[in-house]
Amino acid sequence: MKLAVLFSGGKDSTYALYKAMKDHEISCLITIKSLNPESYMFHTPAIDMTKLQSKAMGIPLLTVETKGEKEIELKDLEFAIDKAKTKYKIEGVVTGAVESVYQSTRIQKICDKLGLWCFNPLWQMDQIQLLNELLENKFKIIITSVNAYPFDETWLGQELDKDMINELTKLQNKFKVNPAGEGGETESLVINAPFFKKQIRIDNYEINHKDYSGSINITEAHLS
Repeated sequence: MKLAVLFSGGKDSTYALYKAMKDHEISCLITIKSLNPESYMFHTPAIDMTKLQSKAMGIPLLTVETKGEKEIELKDLEFAIDKAKTKYKIEGVVTGAVESVYQSTRIQKICDKLGLWCFNPLWQMDQIQLLNELLENKFKIIITSVNAYPFDETWLGQELDKDMINELTKLQNKFKVNPAGEGGETESLVINAPFFKKQIRIDNYEINHKDYSGSINITEAHLS
């Protein structure tokens, strides 16, 4: 089946892509670039890196910009999916949804309207298991955004490893945070994966952080 992937560049959408491509043809990536950093639907940190990731994978990228206004942004998503249906003849859409009913139900509704299959390969997956599987499958992932106590600026730019998973497990037990960032506590960027033809090398970035909330702004990066 020919599928498009709703792609933010983070670990969930990239891992969902990885799972989907085992049995299906990935025709394109769809990235929604929200001008609203508080978007209810869309991941925003380092979103421009999806262009490099697309090149690294060799999969076409379709990008649509939205103002990120609640519910209205769904019209922009529908426009993007419909455009992918016309241009790439897709038969379904892959999402990286794990626990967000808000996101998954709205995407499902759009797919139903357009006559497309909606595939959520990570749905209801245990979050610690998800993180461990990413490492086992040799994904390289960095933290691009934090937005909750006790995530200080030292987390920004750090690469996911066993030590980080152990620490996230402790924070889950102590502070009830979602270890995979399902509550918006963290956002991520995949810089390498088993199906990447080249790895993303980050040459320079800036950190903006205050009161347990912040992100990195990647100013220079290349493929190698």
